[in-house]
Amino acid sequence: MTEANTVFLVGAGPGDPDLLTMKAHRLLQEAEVVVYDRLVSAEILALIPTGATLISVGKQPRNHPIPQPEINQLLVRLAKAGRNVVRLKGGDPYVFGRGSEEAMTLVENGVPFEVVPGITSASACSAAVGMPLTHRGLATGVRYLTGHCQEDSELDFDWQGLTDPSTTLVIYMGMANVAQITAKLIENGADPALPAAAINNGSTPEQRHIVSTLKDLAGDAKAAAFEGPVLFVVGQVVALHAILGLAPDVEQNNEQPNTAVGG
Repeated sequence: MTEANTVFLVGAGPGDPDLLTMKAHRLLQEAEVVVYDRLVSAEILALIPTGATLISVGKQPRNHPIPQPEINQLLVRLAKAGRNVVRLKGGDPYVFGRGSEEAMTLVENGVPFEVVPGITSASACSAAVGMPLTHRGLATGVRYLTGHCQEDSELDFDWQGLTDPSTTLVIYMGMANVAQITAKLIENGADPALPAAAINNGSTPEQRHIVSTLKDLAGDAKAAAFEGPVLFVVGQVVALHAILGLAPDVEQNNEQPNTAVGG
């Protein structure tokens, strides 16, 4: 029986091909099969040699045409068939990428694997619009939060713990539930005037963003009619956008938060 090949769980980053790691680029050039997610950009897919087989297993919110267990088993079958497999994921495989679920299935089936980290959207998108995630005097920590739970079950978080004013909150995949999330944060003590932002298609030519407040974030994001992935950033560091913002096409709420900048 042929020994299973190593499966490479590769982070594609936020979409800009220049933000791929050198190792990720090399593995894509060597791959026979690339199993990729919906959020992998067309520019990155274009880097894959024409001889490779591309298999799309992308998911939409509340629409998973290929369930995760089937994706897990697909990787096992391909590796045991002796194929050189890259599992390509937007962002980082281990940050809301289900990479650990796939890795566990590979381990259970005796398939070797290697994780190649990618730049996660929190770092890439916030940097692209001039919002550091930490800053002395404003934010001493960061929390990453998923905007939806497994099988779209009800959001059940430590809401009070998420309202620490010295912590930046970054919400992934939260467009469908942002109104519920912001309401729960305010209900549990967060300042309604806390600076907040929504970043759409961060790091790509289609990048757009709004700067708002916690109480207005859901409405402003809906009015922006974003298409594609949206990342939310909540915290005092958002106010630094006014000083550090690099993008000339800033879209923002008329009520720009007035927050003092610490040293």
